[in-house]
Amino acid sequence: MGEKEVYALVKPMRSLKKTFFYNFFPSKEEEAACKRNNTPYVVTRELIEIRDIYPPPKIDLENPWQIKIKITSYEIKAGALLIPYIETFEYIIRYWTLDMAKILVNGCGVYVQVWDVTEDNAPNKYEGEHVYLWKLCNDDYALSCIELFNNNNLGVGDEIGLFWDPRCSNFMFKLLDKKMRLIHL
Repeated sequence: MGEKEVYALVKPMRSLKKTFFYNFFPSKEEEAACKRNNTPYVVTRELIEIRDIYPPPKIDLENPWQIKIKITSYEIKAGALLIPYIETFEYIIRYWTLDMAKILVNGCGVYVQVWDVTEDNAPNKYEGEHVYLWKLCNDDYALSCIELFNNNNLGVGDEIGLFWDPRCSNFMFKLLDKKMRLIHL
């Protein structure tokens, strides 16, 4: 049985969308505390789950790479793939539990597994303390995996594809386009 047939047998994924709830208005107690301490009210936000009126994005098995990234020099130096906020919420953490998502958005790194399927007949698995997803200060996210960069000899301008596979709860990675580079002797 091929991958398409196996995927067809899997029931459709259900997910709840994660979003932030912003509290712009202080309660009477918070307002009184701010007056007492002579401090301004600080808007707070909390990650919550909401029912989505649309089904989660389907994974097209012919082209499953929902997140496509052109590698930059910053990513090479950091050994991490930068994933924009919107794509992280839409394609990754919507499949996570609320507790796991809160850990991530509150600033803690979350250990993950990454399968490199660049070589279809010989996928490589990356896991452990050096493979994790974490939040950047601008609310974007980064997937750290230096070994993945080194093994694929990733360089500036290379294009990679990435998606979170909710069937097995890990990232799938593929080098889509390798830029030719001059070798200095």
